[in-house]
Amino acid sequence: MFFRLICIASILPLLSTRIPAADNSQSSTTGAPLPSQPEYVLQPFDVIQVVVFQEPDLERQVRLSQDSTVTLPLIGAIDLKGKTVREAQAVIRGLYDRDYLVNPQINVSVTEYAKVTVNVLGSVDKPGAIPIPPDRSLNLIDAITQAGGFTRLADRKHIKLTRTAEDGKTATIVINADKIIQSTAADAWILQKNDVIFVPENIL
Repeated sequence: MFFRLICIASILPLLSTRIPAADNSQSSTTGAPLPSQPEYVLQPFDVIQVVVFQEPDLERQVRLSQDSTVTLPLIGAIDLKGKTVREAQAVIRGLYDRDYLVNPQINVSVTEYAKVTVNVLGSVDKPGAIPIPPDRSLNLIDAITQAGGFTRLADRKHIKLTRTAEDGKTATIVINADKIIQSTAADAWILQKNDVIFVPENIL
């Protein structure tokens, strides 16, 4: 047998977590440096490949379910919610090592990323869903640029960014895009999955 028994006024802090509860609050930006880019966290519907060194029968390519679980030979269902690739690798290694293999060498890699988007609506040339790249962050200005940029009538000083928390509550903040474009803080407005950016029209 191949196995052995035993064996995204400032929302800099906000955009690294979530928007504060107060709705429609005014903000100004500061030029604080960005934190280093965190490791990729596995998302529901990502596809991962699990390779066990010298155990080809255990190799699998599996898709994470909606609740971020996968099922692997011998060890069954595994909860990978909120885990980075490295953390997922450690969890799987620990489960094989505990009951089935001695000091197993496990490699986990993402072979297909789930589609993660934000929505840019209102006075932009191409409103709609904008994908967040799996290997880097997406900031507010880049998302608007990918949506075709501002229209001639766009109110660039009152952009609304709405975020929904895990408990279903939403919060909105108003952003002056002209200020952040002129500052060094543009890259600090990092977006998260399902954020909604609304660019209103100027009221003449």
